Amino acid sequence: MATAVETLGKLERRLTISVPVADVRTEVDKRLKQQAKTARAPGFRPGKVPLKMVAAQYGYQIESDVLNDKVGRAFNEAATEAQLKVAGFPKIEPKQDAPEGMLAFDATFEVYPEVVIPDLANVDVETVKTEVTDAEIDKTIDILRKQRVHFHPKGEAGEHGTGGEPVAANGDRVTVDFVGKIDGEEFAGGKAEDYAFVLGEGRMLPEFEAATVGLKVGESKTFPLPFPEDYHGKDVAGKTAEFTITLKKLEWAHMPEVDAEFAKSLGIENGDIAKMREDIKVNLEREVGARIKSRNKEAVMDALVKATELDVPKVMIEQDSQRLAEMTRQDMAQRGMDVKNLPMQNEWFAPKAERRVRLGLILGQLVNDNNLQATSEQVKAQIEDFAQSYEDPKEVLKYYYSDRRRLAEVEALVLEDNVVNYVLGKAKVATKDIAFDELMGSNAQA
Repeated sequence: MATAVETLGKLERRLTISVPVADVRTEVDKRLKQQAKTARAPGFRPGKVPLKMVAAQYGYQIESDVLNDKVGRAFNEAATEAQLKVAGFPKIEPKQDAPEGMLAFDATFEVYPEVVIPDLANVDVETVKTEVTDAEIDKTIDILRKQRVHFHPKGEAGEHGTGGEPVAANGDRVTVDFVGKIDGEEFAGGKAEDYAFVLGEGRMLPEFEAATVGLKVGESKTFPLPFPEDYHGKDVAGKTAEFTITLKKLEWAHMPEVDAEFAKSLGIENGDIAKMREDIKVNLEREVGARIKSRNKEAVMDALVKATELDVPKVMIEQDSQRLAEMTRQDMAQRGMDVKNLPMQNEWFAPKAERRVRLGLILGQLVNDNNLQATSEQVKAQIEDFAQSYEDPKEVLKYYYSDRRRLAEVEALVLEDNVVNYVLGKAKVATKDIAFDELMGSNAQA
């Protein structure tokens, strides 16, 4: 039995639920007798323990379970009868002024908001596009060449531009011995022998690299090196050390020529350079397409959130904040971090959780209103697209279709694509060109 629904706020509601004491006692007795059939106690055979002893041992828990079941069932029936869409779980509290023979409880809860999607024709969405030109292909080839660089002693035959005794310069690989001291004392991590690095890559502090440039093999140099205040080594952060370095080996970088052998190293069997460039272009266009898609999807989501006004249930934000905190903790643990004593509050994730919940409500309404659910054909096509970059596409299909959770992830992606395409087909869309480097350096998230 339940009272009329009380409105406490925009989304908050309250019901008073009554449960007959006799019904609770009857169910408790029934479960105690059932428990007695298998109960064990010293001095008694299994199933022969006196009911009073069973009640003493299990009665509290059984009574709690019965109450939870009875109240939960009564609440669900009342919510269904009142046609309430309950968000999250209700907060149940005992009520003191219950009618005789009854147990009364107040159930406080939130309901889902009404989501009214605005006229999409009035929604502005800015999308981006870019093209893969010869310049991007050339830049990618240079990166691939650098990845296949070979180092040779500087000054040897074959080096371009050699003359006189060679000195260290940016792009060279140097091998050094070094020792650092603070107030005349060596410190942990400040000494090494035969340490190799490439000048100009930024692996060492700028002052260290600057001191190395210009040295000849066998030469040494002593110089001051101030450590930044935010240096990762706390013992030396903010302090100035005196370093002595000795150059032991000097090598120049020999990048492979763009020829048939280079093309073969990239998997072009006949060494056709034109075919190599075409393959690079296809791969770049695939990556560009994925990033453009991600950026444009995020633009659609931002536009929907901005254009749709609705109240978000606090309980859903709290639940998602907890979920995000736990996911973060698990991710950090998998990376080898000690998270046992790491303070992590759910509130830190509330802004992200609020957006996720808000967007989920909006997308759910859009999907239901316009039949944008993922079809089996779309899901299969998406998986087949994933499989294209693998040697055995059939194994990829088997991987997804053998696990319902994996399949659900693909369905969610397809559903989002359906929403994005639907919105872009209705909204006021402005498309701008974006530089290739800007796109590839961005961290757009789906």
